[in-house]
Amino acid sequence: MIKVDVEEEKREIIRRYRRLLRKAKPFLKDDDAKEIRRAFNIAVEAHREMRRKSGEPYIYHPLAVAEICVEEIGLGTTSIVSALLHDVVEDTDIELAEIRDEFGDRVAKIIDGLTKISGVFEYGTSQQAENFRKMLFTLSEDVRVILIKISDRLHNMRTLNSMPRNKQLKISSETMYIYAPLAHRLGLYLIKSELEDLYLRYTEAEEYKEIADKLNQMKASRTRIISQFTKPIKAELKKQGYKYVAKGRPKSIFSIWNKMKSQNIPFEEVYDLFAIRIIVDVPIEEEKAACWKVYSIVTDFYRPNPDRLRDWISTPKANGYESLHTTVMASNGQWVEVQIRTKRMDEIAEKGYAAHWKYKHNINLEESQLEQWLAAVRDSLESNNVEALEFVDNFRGNLFSQEVFVFSPRGDLYTLPFNATALDFAFAIHTEVGLSCIGAKINQRLVPLNYILKNGDQVEILTSTKQKPSEDWLRFVVTSKARSNIREGLRENKRDTVTQGEEILLRKFKKLKIDETHMMIDRFREFMHEKTNFDLFYKVGKGQIKLEDFKRFKEMKPLKLKKRPQGRIKDARDFEQELKRVKGKKDDILLIGEDMDLVDYRLAACCTPIPGDDVFGFVTVSEGIKIHRTTCPNAPELLAKHGNRIIKAKWASEHEQSFEVGLKIVGIDRIGLVNDVSSIISDELKVNMRSMAIDTESGIFEGTIRLFVNDTKHLEKLKEKLEKVEGVVKVSRFEYK
Repeated sequence: MIKVDVEEEKREIIRRYRRLLRKAKPFLKDDDAKEIRRAFNIAVEAHREMRRKSGEPYIYHPLAVAEICVEEIGLGTTSIVSALLHDVVEDTDIELAEIRDEFGDRVAKIIDGLTKISGVFEYGTSQQAENFRKMLFTLSEDVRVILIKISDRLHNMRTLNSMPRNKQLKISSETMYIYAPLAHRLGLYLIKSELEDLYLRYTEAEEYKEIADKLNQMKASRTRIISQFTKPIKAELKKQGYKYVAKGRPKSIFSIWNKMKSQNIPFEEVYDLFAIRIIVDVPIEEEKAACWKVYSIVTDFYRPNPDRLRDWISTPKANGYESLHTTVMASNGQWVEVQIRTKRMDEIAEKGYAAHWKYKHNINLEESQLEQWLAAVRDSLESNNVEALEFVDNFRGNLFSQEVFVFSPRGDLYTLPFNATALDFAFAIHTEVGLSCIGAKINQRLVPLNYILKNGDQVEILTSTKQKPSEDWLRFVVTSKARSNIREGLRENKRDTVTQGEEILLRKFKKLKIDETHMMIDRFREFMHEKTNFDLFYKVGKGQIKLEDFKRFKEMKPLKLKKRPQGRIKDARDFEQELKRVKGKKDDILLIGEDMDLVDYRLAACCTPIPGDDVFGFVTVSEGIKIHRTTCPNAPELLAKHGNRIIKAKWASEHEQSFEVGLKIVGIDRIGLVNDVSSIISDELKVNMRSMAIDTESGIFEGTIRLFVNDTKHLEKLKEKLEKVEGVVKVSRFEYK
């Protein structure tokens, strides 16, 4: 047992509290310090007996969250108080009413938005999704709920090292699935990059460390290149009398990894490993002219790539981001990205919404794109009555960064997500316009509803009072507002059919002696691959689900442990308790290869795990337990939405079984190459092949091979041998369905 120095801990708590006050001091007014002190005292007392997994006093966490709110986002006193108290209602005996009496309605509403929903949830639903929806509903009143939650998540990710592996995967994936895109959408670029890097650190630890080490090794040469590159630019800026800062920054580890993965290239072939940022300090009215002048200075010394100019000053991004980006050729033959912005733009780029709000009162601007987006989110929240999982999918679909800028016939600018259609634009104008849309004119030319908008398009929407929404519309719209409004319109037309369908389903269940419970209906819904009960009842009502489907469902083998036929595993807790009972010891980890006689599980087809892969188990509603790789394309969504159904799993030490994997081979074609490759696989390493396909074009060949290996060591040995074959340039593992 670790001995705790209580007095030293008390001194450390006070040190951290004083550090928070020092950072908040520039904007504190009147009795702000007293209010923060009251919140601190309540939090210290409420969390007095609590400790984090690391063993530290729990109060360190709310103090750290408050410090992130102040230092990294730029929030004020109300947010500090709310951050200090954000866990007291959820984790201690303090009631929300007490917070309201002490600090007022505003703080109480923020804390209520940050407090998780407790209680038992129906099987097939997601507590995480419900909690996220609850938090977002407070967005309609106060965006600080989201900003504090992002601060809370950032500190949890920074201290994730002390958590068990399954919790690391769950929290990391949830962060990547929702919180990193949300931070990006609110303009918190530094926080978004750090969340992505921390996600990678816990899900792809080896690759994270390898990239971090290589970036560290390059630090001296990178500093030298940046110094040489900026020298003439600095001299000219100084000569022209600009106040400026010129600095270089390496690309984030996650963005490098993402580029390596998407382009299938090694670290050495990622050419834009760093960017130069030039920040000028000029009055607001001179900003645009100053940025273009700096661009002119940069391109006087270095030749720009005309295809890589991005002007987000004339047309800022939807999250308020303003900057001028260009890519130029340095004197050493290397492409370098240069970002040009003002001091105000830089603060908004780093601190997002809070900084934008700070400057809003100093500039006579129209409502910003960020405020328009928040208004659209509020509108969507108020009209959205879909189930929580569908809601999270809809919301997340509206977070991504790529955008398209289009104009109305009167010249009003609209920002929509990349791949948005004419129908998305119609719903952006008004719900009724979308529901009655029959087509559009783009630049005076008639186009269909599914026309994909391009930058600069001028869009005129055509409507008819006879038009009704169609299910086909859901296949091509991309905005959450369009999707939710179309679904609502369809529901209005479907309600009678749905009511009949529910009655028919219950009659069929009764006739076939299937339990008429919510749990069984949820299982049947998943069995029929329907997203919601509404969709299920509709298809039953329309006669699209036949009696044979009900009979197949009844005959389906239930998910259960073999030594307890009457039992049914619903989530990780059920599984762990049952496995401990059956194995007769304290063991909550599924051993793949040894426990097949105790529990039903299958290897997921979406990522084809093999021994040596880092894996987890997922309790499905109707198909038993499935084993996925932690790098599976579906892993972030499963872990983010259904953390309560994730179980710990690892490979047993001994295996006699072979596992199927896919290999992609790329190289320069020559006579006899295929024979050499198949010889190594079949003759030298005695590996069984399932299939092999080779395609050649202009002297370059690409091949895919599906074969059977024992584990990851066996696979690595095979890849190593194949890469030594003359003409083979690269061998990589690929996932297939």
